[in-house]
This record gives sequence, structure tokens and C-alpha cells, in this order.
Amino acid sequence: MELRAQSDFERVSLAAVPSLADTARCLQSQAALLPVAPLSELAMIHYRKAYCTLAGKDFAAAAAEFDKAAAAWKAASSANRRQPEEPVPPVLPVLAAIARLKSGAGGSGAGNAENDLVLALAHPICAASLVTIQACETDLITGHEWLGWLDQRNGNLVAAAREFDQTSNTAWQQWIAGRRAFEDRQYPQAAAAFRRAAEEWERQRNQSAPSFNDELRPQPDLGESFTDWGAAQLLAGDASAAIATLDRAVKTAPSNARAYYLRARAKELADREDAALADYSLASRTAFAEASDLASGEAHLYRGILYYRRKDMARAEGEFSSALNFNIPARLHADAEAWRYLAAVVSGSCGASRESLARALGTVSPFFPEQEARDAMAACPAATAASRANLLR
Repeated sequence: MELRAQSDFERVSLAAVPSLADTARCLQSQAALLPVAPLSELAMIHYRKAYCTLAGKDFAAAAAEFDKAAAAWKAASSANRRQPEEPVPPVLPVLAAIARLKSGAGGSGAGNAENDLVLALAHPICAASLVTIQACETDLITGHEWLGWLDQRNGNLVAAAREFDQTSNTAWQQWIAGRRAFEDRQYPQAAAAFRRAAEEWERQRNQSAPSFNDELRPQPDLGESFTDWGAAQLLAGDASAAIATLDRAVKTAPSNARAYYLRARAKELADREDAALADYSLASRTAFAEASDLASGEAHLYRGILYYRRKDMARAEGEFSSALNFNIPARLHADAEAWRYLAAVVSGSCGASRESLARALGTVSPFFPEQEARDAMAACPAATAASRANLLR
């Protein structure tokens, strides 16, 4: 039974892409061995069963099995009074955390997985008695990648860069470099880094069969990566290149409303007014389609911009107000507020709306047409010569 269980496990662990039949056979032989195995062997058997469960993509069950392997290791170590207790090999909590993250654990689940990764990777000592040193080191590197992914998702780009620098994952390293350059308003550098990351991810996606180890790593959102690349090109002043990249974004992820919106903005700057209006409409419809119960502040914002560009200010103001009343991403809230004030100013409301717009410009995103807003404020009939001069500064 032991020889069969070991052979079945090796058939899975040595395969670049394990078959479902092999993972099922491995699970059966490990499960058959568990009731008759001595305490000293339980951690190894639970580990092999967990690994085969992971290869079979039953991530929640795999996490639970890795936990059992860790508990069995502690029990066996405590029972051996002749030697000091050995700490749990870090590969067990690392793989358990990865399995939980792959299962889509959110909220406290993701937080617990992050804490487990931090604690395990603080003492990265591989135990050859459980898993080969090479396999263990590979899994620990994957753990660092997941920590970097969690850090970038939480907005901690410095920590993310530190984690990815401990890996050979150049695509994620470039992606983080691009995001940091974007935050520093170094848009040409951001675009170049995003391009290297996106093209490497696209190359990997087009591989015929990614390995099991590759599938364990955090996966990028390719449509979002093209979108951010196009956004950086847009702000770098290359509208034509941005349009081409954003074409790839909407082809890769047709449900990405933000890509349509940014492409509309790029077409505006390229003096393609009709095409821009069509994309604003697509952005709004796509956001509505992706929203629950058709309640989308993002969709109302894009539709408001569409009406604004059609010079229908009354309907534009209504849409911008609706955008603020519905759930809208935090990154769009300041823009929606500024658009509402801009529509009011263009409609002739030159008192409080003009002053509110002036204040709002301090918080808008770089995609908001700030100069257009300043021109509208300066042209407002109620503006004095002095206030116009101040607004244009």
C-alpha cells in the first residue's frame, strides 16, 4: 500500500500537467493508507493527499488537508520525546494559504491566508523529510508572489515590489514598477513597464498548456493590464497608441466598462468626436450590464459624459447626480462630482457651482478635462475680471 501510494503521488508531482485520472488514483491510495499508517508517517501522507487534491483543483479541500498535515507533524514531533520538537515545515502553511486564495477566499479568509504566508515565510527552512528541497523552494517562491499580489491589491506597492523582487517573476515586477511610475505621474515610464508586463502575460496565456506550478501562481487580469497600459499611453500624450492598446483591452475583456471610457477619452483627444460618443455609450451600457439590479454609479457617470458632449446639460446634470447617489467606485467619485459642477457652470450657474468646481479640481483624476473646466469657469458671465485671472492661473 505504501509503495502504491508513493508511486501514485510521484506520478502526479512529477507531471507538468497532472491528469485527473492520476490525481484521483493518488487520492484513493493516500486515503487507503491513512487508517493503517503510524503516527510518524501521517504528516507525509496528508501532505501527499493534499497535494493531489490541489492538483485536482479542489482548493478548499486541499487547504483543509494541508492543515491536517501540519497538525500531524506537530503531533508526531510532540510524541517523540528523544528529540526537541521540530517546527512545522513552512511549505505546509504556505500551500494551505495558496489553496485558500485559489479557492477565492475573500474578507477575513484572505486576511488569514496573508497572515499565514507572512509567518511561514519568515522562517523559510525546507524539510527534506517531507518534500524535496527544490520543490519546497519553488512553493515558497510562489508564496512570495502571492504576498506581493495581496500587497498590490491593498495598494502597498513598496511591499509588493519587495516580495516580487524575491522571485523570478519579471512580469509582476514590471507591473508593480508601472503602477509606481503611474502614481508618480511618470506616464511614459509607466506605459513602458505596463507594456512589458502585459506582453509577457499575453505570451504566457497563449502557451498550449501552462504547468501546474504556473497555475498555482497569482494570475493577472489581462484585460485590466491592457486597460492600464492604454491609460498610461493616454496620459503620456500618445492618443493613437492608447486607442490601439485599448482596442486590445476591450477585445480581451468586453465587459470592462473602464476600457471603453478611456478609449472614448483618447478618441476625443484624437479629434474623433463621433467615435468617442459611441464609446461613451458603450461604456455606460457595459457598466449597466455588469451591475446588479441596474444600479451603477459608474454607468450613470459615463452616460452623463455622453449627454454633456451632446450639449444636453439638463440630462447630463441628472446623470451625474444619479452617479453620486448610486454605488460608484471611489476612484470615480471626485470626477463625477466635478462633472456635475462643470455641467452646471456651462449651463450658466456661475455662483456656487463655479466655486464648487474650482474646489473639486483639486481631487479629480488625471483623466478629467481640467483645462476645459477652467476655460468654462473663466467664461462664466458672472466672473469678474479678477476672478477670471485667478481661475486661469
